[in-house]
Amino acid sequence: MPNASVLIIDDENDIRKLLARIIKLEGYTVHQAETGGKGLKILEKETIHVTICDVRLPDANGVDLVPKIRALNPNGEVILLTAYGTIRDGVMAVKRGAFDYITKGDDNNKIIPLISKASEKALLQFRADELGGGEDYRFENIVGKSRPMLQAVKVAQRVAKTDTTVLLNGETGTGKEVFAQSIHRASSRANQSFVAINCSALGKDLLESEMFGHKAGAFTGATKNKDGLFEEADGGTIFLDEIGEMDLVLQAKLLRVLETGTFLKVGETKERKVDVRIIAATNRDLEREAEQNNFRLDLYYRLSVFKISLPNLQQRREDIPLLADHFIEMSTAKMGLPKFKMHEDFVRALQQHPWKGNIRELKNIIERSVILAEDDALTEDVLPFDFLAQAGSVDPNDSLKLASMEAKHIKKVLAHTGGNKTRSAELLGIGLTTLYRKIEEYGI
Repeated sequence: MPNASVLIIDDENDIRKLLARIIKLEGYTVHQAETGGKGLKILEKETIHVTICDVRLPDANGVDLVPKIRALNPNGEVILLTAYGTIRDGVMAVKRGAFDYITKGDDNNKIIPLISKASEKALLQFRADELGGGEDYRFENIVGKSRPMLQAVKVAQRVAKTDTTVLLNGETGTGKEVFAQSIHRASSRANQSFVAINCSALGKDLLESEMFGHKAGAFTGATKNKDGLFEEADGGTIFLDEIGEMDLVLQAKLLRVLETGTFLKVGETKERKVDVRIIAATNRDLEREAEQNNFRLDLYYRLSVFKISLPNLQQRREDIPLLADHFIEMSTAKMGLPKFKMHEDFVRALQQHPWKGNIRELKNIIERSVILAEDDALTEDVLPFDFLAQAGSVDPNDSLKLASMEAKHIKKVLAHTGGNKTRSAELLGIGLTTLYRKIEEYGI
């Protein structure tokens, strides 16, 4: 799963390094620790989507570590690595909150598919948390009292009780994933699977294999039969994010699922039938894309039986203080700090910002502001220079003040992350290359 990170906690160097090498080849970022204590320290500093933890560690029992890992990283998933004869430990770990367990030596072919499923779930949970929905995907937990947001929630609640196909339309970062999960949770399918896939993250052939599965020998590398996500979602809901990025050939196959409930696995000739509710999401105007022959018009009509447009943050400015307060509470709780208050100048600057990155951008700004705050109050001087320039608090041409403020921001963020430049770049809202350049420029 692109952009997902995996932590391996295992004191057996050969096994740990072999796992790391296999997992890296799949495109994951991999961290390693040989003890439970070192693993927990990594979790305190890094964003980890999946933790693979051995049961037998020199300083801890992996089963006992599961609740601690979940407490440090509630949106991440834990896979327990068991030795022969310790399946009971694996079952106990699942009861304590682990995603699943694998057996050393026996389950080598299961490792990557299991990590893929766990990281898919974790990424959705991290995104939902960023968008203000938290872990509990319910309409009542969506933050916002503005008229556009209340209207979107109202219509989503109505359609949730049906099996109607839903198309969620909105800019990146407006909460499409949260709405999809909430619709599922409020439906009659709530006790069945919710499966999500990002159609823009995979190439055409790989996306088809992920969606519909494949038969052994269907293509190079297909050594075993594989069930697709539609089969996994049978009886439940499948969420097709960024549907506008899907290849036209694959769109035709999706249309068949919508019309007949049937599909073909890659390499098979026998049709399979599933009972799946489809929720799709896009930030594109699909009707216009269809007019330009970039999207099938018949598929658009099928998907847009019930269309919900989600407002961007500029359209719901009265929600900005509520969302900011929500993210302050999250950030201070995570850092073990008392909840901060917002000064009027801080709120005013937030409300004047264009928020092209929507809620995700707001969440990052709040987290960075909490890090930079000198006491328990957030004032405008903890905000980036462009915020203050836009609010009219400083002269946008004052390059010396800009440099001084930027250097101060970078130093504090680096201190907060323990020197983790990848995480620091995320918090600062800049690329990693840019961060390295600024560190050199300011002599940090």
